[in-house]
Amino acid sequence: MTGITVRNLRDDLNFGARVTGVTHDTLADQKVREEIKRTFEARGMIVFEDVEPTAKMHVEISQVIGPLKDHPTKTTSRTAEDLAAGVIDMHYKPVPGDPAAGEGLVEFKGEVVARYSPWHFDHCYNDELNYAGVLRAPINAPVGGRTGFMDGIELYQQFPKELRERIEGLNVIYTLDTRLSKMKYGVNFVPLTEYSSTDQLLKEAAIFPRAMHPAVWTRRTGEKVFHFGPWMAVGLEHHEDPAGDALLDDIAHEINRLGETSCAYWHEWKPTDMVAWDNWRMLHAVEGCDAMYERRTLRTTIKGDYGLGYFEDGKKIGEVLREVA
Repeated sequence: MTGITVRNLRDDLNFGARVTGVTHDTLADQKVREEIKRTFEARGMIVFEDVEPTAKMHVEISQVIGPLKDHPTKTTSRTAEDLAAGVIDMHYKPVPGDPAAGEGLVEFKGEVVARYSPWHFDHCYNDELNYAGVLRAPINAPVGGRTGFMDGIELYQQFPKELRERIEGLNVIYTLDTRLSKMKYGVNFVPLTEYSSTDQLLKEAAIFPRAMHPAVWTRRTGEKVFHFGPWMAVGLEHHEDPAGDALLDDIAHEINRLGETSCAYWHEWKPTDMVAWDNWRMLHAVEGCDAMYERRTLRTTIKGDYGLGYFEDGKKIGEVLREVA
């Protein structure tokens, strides 16, 4: 017996797993750690259920997946906990008496929501694509705030063949400008307010070169992965023209559509959940929550690189970070 239980995330999905029984003691067993890593590589994401909701456990689970990596941007908030160095802090606090004045609000499906994030993969604006992320939500709104996941292997199979074939073999250009008001493709919301850190973000964005990543890539195990994130995308490499923009917009709207079907998994958070996902394979999104409620999520970044991304001007991330510093 390994001390943990692994089952399907959902019986109708070809990706994802649920794992229970994870404690500091079970993670001390090398066989348990190896089983978690095998499950993660095969299924693309794991929902760890009923785990100790602490920074220590968050970091310990993360280190089973791989070594921790600090976030590449300085404007991203980190936690103050020494043990959780490199854990980023995404904390929305409503404005008392006037939630409509909160930061980063959008109108989505007729509601004003906070912490909305369109479909994307992390660090798309970087030449190195981190291997994974591990997320927990110590504070979630009573309604909404779910995080959605779609598997790029499944997306490749489900995507309309004509659209998929038109973008296969092409690279998408991404930038560090995360403003939703500047999003170009698949926009299905109305931006209302910016974040207070926007000015500093734009200073960093002016230094970061544009990054290129393939819309479709092939894993070492042979599966093709559809991996286009509409958020922060600004064009097709060598096709920055109306036709290229129209193609990316059509593809982004199709991703939105598939995200509303059984192709996607939407996680409803409990404080004792932690979710790990393969950032080379999965897309994720946040549906947002009512702007009157507080929401806080914490994420570790797992180091790695699939080796297919690069900066437009040939720089490496180390050079860029020295300029940002």
